[in-house]
Amino acid sequence: GIPVGKMVNDEIKQILTLEDKLGERVMGQDYALTQLVQGIKTSKAKLEDPNKPQGVFLLVGPSGGGKTETALALANELYGGEQHLITINMSEYQEAHTVSSLKGAPPGYVGYGQGGVLTEAVRRNPYSVVLLDEIEKAHSDVQELFYQVFDKGTLEDGEGRVIDFKNTTILLTSNTGSSAIMQACLNQPVEEWPTAEDLIEHLKPSLYKQFKPAFLGLSLIPISEPTRQSQ
Repeated sequence: GIPVGKMVNDEIKQILTLEDKLGERVMGQDYALTQLVQGIKTSKAKLEDPNKPQGVFLLVGPSGGGKTETALALANELYGGEQHLITINMSEYQEAHTVSSLKGAPPGYVGYGQGGVLTEAVRRNPYSVVLLDEIEKAHSDVQELFYQVFDKGTLEDGEGRVIDFKNTTILLTSNTGSSAIMQACLNQPVEEWPTAEDLIEHLKPSLYKQFKPAFLGLSLIPISEPTRQSQ
């Protein structure tokens, strides 16, 4: 196997250059990338529970801000290629019964043995970025399933296998509160746009309406409108 010292050294190098590498692909989102990398550093240093995912981040903001590009760049830099991105469109999981298609149907139910969309993807590709796109559209039972993953780092599939998420980095995206972000930036020159900390305050009322408190304990990263320079 890889000598532990070498692996740690490589990880340190990787993390030191991560923000710059991401910044080459995702323009105008310096604050978001700094927060993201800081969260990953904390996790890599194992200051958090080592059994939990490498990081769980809620990226909030309007379309076109670079949320998907951030996920692709992260898969490339952290895991060695964009093929390590697992994308799940949460708008397809608006009904309670769709939980079983994510983790696989239990014995005796239609679809048993086919594996779940989420669990099977992570079982086959355990080192990956998992992108849960438009999480606000998912049924509350589906969101409940994810609390378990964030909290324990594992999920039991329909066949009773325990799927391990500890080597994944999970990004959730949401357009919730986008209008608050756009309103805050409207008719303002870029240099007078609110700071990212102010944007979080603008977002909070919408997020508290949309999500349960457990979700809001995640690392919240506001994605502002793309700045004019980056378009």
